[in-house]
Amino acid sequence: FYAPWCGHCKKLEPVWNEVGIEMRNMGSPVKVGKMDATSFSSIASEFGVRGYPTIKLLKGDLAYNYRGPRTKDDIIEFANRVAGPLIRPLPSQHMFEHVQKRHRVLFVYVGGESPLKEKYIEVASELIVYTYFFSASEDVLPEYVTLPELPAVMVFKDGTYFVYDEYEDGDLSSWINRERFQGYLHVDGFTLYELGDTGKLVAIAVIDDKNSSVEHTRLKSIIQEVARDYRDHFHRDFQFGHMDGNDYINSLLMDDLTIPTIVVLNTSNQQYFLPDRHIESTEDMVQFINNILDGTAEAQGGDGLLQRIKRIIYDAKSTIVSVFKSSPLLGCFLFGLPLGVISIMCYGICTADTEGEVFEHEGAKKESGDRELTDEGSEEEQEEEKNGKYTELSDGELKHKDIMEKKKD
Repeated sequence: FYAPWCGHCKKLEPVWNEVGIEMRNMGSPVKVGKMDATSFSSIASEFGVRGYPTIKLLKGDLAYNYRGPRTKDDIIEFANRVAGPLIRPLPSQHMFEHVQKRHRVLFVYVGGESPLKEKYIEVASELIVYTYFFSASEDVLPEYVTLPELPAVMVFKDGTYFVYDEYEDGDLSSWINRERFQGYLHVDGFTLYELGDTGKLVAIAVIDDKNSSVEHTRLKSIIQEVARDYRDHFHRDFQFGHMDGNDYINSLLMDDLTIPTIVVLNTSNQQYFLPDRHIESTEDMVQFINNILDGTAEAQGGDGLLQRIKRIIYDAKSTIVSVFKSSPLLGCFLFGLPLGVISIMCYGICTADTEGEVFEHEGAKKESGDRELTDEGSEEEQEEEKNGKYTELSDGELKHKDIMEKKKD
């Protein structure tokens, strides 16, 4: 399911065409097609399509989502795995050895009909999108395998095997989901996302694959040795690997890690652990892991409220920086235009308030002046009143003078 405007869909298109050609040439029963989800939105909605491109394999009434790398070989391998039987029988030791060479991780059910087998089939129908599921009799297994009881479910990987124990490992589905990866991986963003479903802590050597210096090689070797030599101690709780470059890990931790370094991630709650001292040897790494398990190592990050606010600010900052780096003109347009509009609006509001105050002041002044003129009269009236008063006083003085003169006489 694709959208014509989707950049990821355009990038996948040549790979998708190669998938169709190769599967037709190999005679696969799987038909390869594509649908414009924007033109047939009702059908896309029926299949739960929420993003583009979405790859699904339809088998009977079931629709299996593909979540792996978008390469030709990975998509073809997914199609052949899901299209085949859920449980593939291994009738001979030769067939077992052949399959073991082809698959780095191999799940096998051993025994006859049982409730465990029913559960195994149920889990296979859910997780076949990730791995293969086989069944075999006990005499088909390699000689070095010993089983405490039958029936049993086993996983073969990393040159050894582990037997499912319901009391120690819990639910079968959860156990298979945890064990479907090798003990040591080259970790990228997609793999780290998938590891989040396992519930394991992920110990990563963050290095530069192109840098062949002693320090980069040494940290990678330490992680590999711990994954191999302490497999029985840590494989239930830890996944090991290395990551090329620190760009992805920096965005994940919202911090700038100097490489080479070692970090342990808790993908379930977004916490992480950094060693409090330099890792010099395998023993130092084992001690660091034990400190995490017993709770003495300090956890950083997490999914609390402050971290969520920090994530929002960090993502916004990263988006702005990436836009300006990729296209400065586009960045100026996207962020400059809204800021300009907001600035003009603020200026208009402030200017309108100032002019209103001036008009109010002038109106008040005029009203006050009118009130004074009303109470005291106009200038001409005041002048006439003054002249009239002077006349009245002059007449009084003249009468007083006449009286004084008469008294004198």
